[in-house]
Amino acid sequence: MTHRLLLCTDMDRTIIPNGRQPEHPQAREHFRQLCGLPLIKLVYVSGRHLLLVEQAIADYQLPKPDYAITDVGTKIYCRAEAEWTEIHAWQKQIAGDWKGRSHDQLQHALSRFTELTLQEQSKQNNFKLSYYLSLAADHDKILQQVDLQLTQLGVAASLIWSIDEPQQIGLLDVLPRNATKLHGIEFLQRHLGYGPQEVIFAGDSGNDLPVLGSSIRSILVANAEPQIKQQAQQLAEQNGNTESLFLAQQDNFPLGGNYSAGVLQGIAYYYPEIGEKLTEL
Repeated sequence: MTHRLLLCTDMDRTIIPNGRQPEHPQAREHFRQLCGLPLIKLVYVSGRHLLLVEQAIADYQLPKPDYAITDVGTKIYCRAEAEWTEIHAWQKQIAGDWKGRSHDQLQHALSRFTELTLQEQSKQNNFKLSYYLSLAADHDKILQQVDLQLTQLGVAASLIWSIDEPQQIGLLDVLPRNATKLHGIEFLQRHLGYGPQEVIFAGDSGNDLPVLGSSIRSILVANAEPQIKQQAQQLAEQNGNTESLFLAQQDNFPLGGNYSAGVLQGIAYYYPEIGEKLTEL
């Protein structure tokens, strides 16, 4: 029986119902009540930057988190008394991967890839170089070429490919190798002293795959795209972590399995004692 839980969840199309599938009308209210339990410490793990995280909390009446891992893992913030404080130890830890190269230097090195369109300035930071890439492009080939270019520069990078479903555009994030959502969660777990059985993650998209395929107990919400479900299962199997991946189902839970209902379903699966509390909410 767990007495505390570090609940880490993606935002868009995981607890924010901005995908194509419907949301159960009571799902978010139950999620808010769950997050109000004393044993829950809530972490938002998002591709959004901090201002957009705050905007989503307000727009969708989401519970306020204790921590936020933002910008696809490159920033970590602690929230106390409505004030956000960046955890600078994380920035120091990931800085070494880029071997002193600046954001501008990496951008210049990748400028020859004409298929890549730089994202808005608000979506960049000193350790996050982000591009748009047409879904019609051969993204596997382009990612291989980008990876080769960065390796030749001596840069240790993670290339995170995902798809903005509403906009139907590909997203490519170039990050330090050890600055993905997975690394951010592992850092926070150590930083706060949580054990492996006291951490859970929920997600839906490509930039969640490193966590979904890891040993961290993970939930893939039912509204995730079929190819993500397939990739997550393959990755978990390759890594020997099939027992750490739960696929929420739309038809076997009172609230369904889409969005925050899927998160609740997964928590009830991994932690039946918390599931009992959910039935009392």
